Amino acid sequence: MNAKVNICGIDTNNLPTLSHAKTIELFQKMHNGDKRAREELLYANLKLVLSILKRFNKESYNMDDLFQQGVIGLLKAIDNFDLSYNLKLSTYAVPLILGEIKRHTRDDFLVRVSRGTKDLAYKIIKFQEDYLSIHGTYPDYEIISNEFDIPEYRIREVLDSLQKPVSINEPIFDDGGDTIYLEDQIKDNKDYLKDKDGLISLKKALSHVKAREKKILLERYIYGKTQVEIANNLGISQAQVSRLEKGAIKTLKRVLK
Repeated sequence: MNAKVNICGIDTNNLPTLSHAKTIELFQKMHNGDKRAREELLYANLKLVLSILKRFNKESYNMDDLFQQGVIGLLKAIDNFDLSYNLKLSTYAVPLILGEIKRHTRDDFLVRVSRGTKDLAYKIIKFQEDYLSIHGTYPDYEIISNEFDIPEYRIREVLDSLQKPVSINEPIFDDGGDTIYLEDQIKDNKDYLKDKDGLISLKKALSHVKAREKKILLERYIYGKTQVEIANNLGISQAQVSRLEKGAIKTLKRVLK
């Protein structure tokens, strides 16, 4: 026996189901102005919303909020369903329900990001997927930059706009002793940015680093790429990228002493 689950005050274990014939009958009544028939169609198809909610991480989202958004999608499906297409309501409704929920998850940010930035981020992701299916590897930032006519540093900013903000009080490590929080790892760069001598020294030190190693440092610490992304772009292994990165940092430390 299934356990009782309550979402928005609804006992999801006792939701009814309708036969295809009964569904058609209710739609005919609804089209003739019977409001009760619309409500019955809605209530009898709430399981569609619940089945879609299973795709989302319960720890990341408020299930009640997502359920309400899914119900909006279901209502749109019921109101616009055309019996003449000879489709099942579920076939028509699922994309609308999923669309409403995804729209909510995209827009549910504590820090508001412009619609244009988020739209560009989704276009870049779509381009990356299409490029991968054709070429077997993800496009590097130079290719994306040329495709969308934006600077390479902007790509990371745009993609990061889809990430939810994290509290500085978020614990990032706990070995049973003292907990390390995100704020403990945040460095105040104000004094460093004023240290022109330090910047000049760093620039000189970089001249001792080989071109490929310098490119790896640039992509790792300026563009924020992962070692795997860099490895794919350079056609080498992640282990090689790691070794080159460590070698470059070692050279910088030696020169800066």
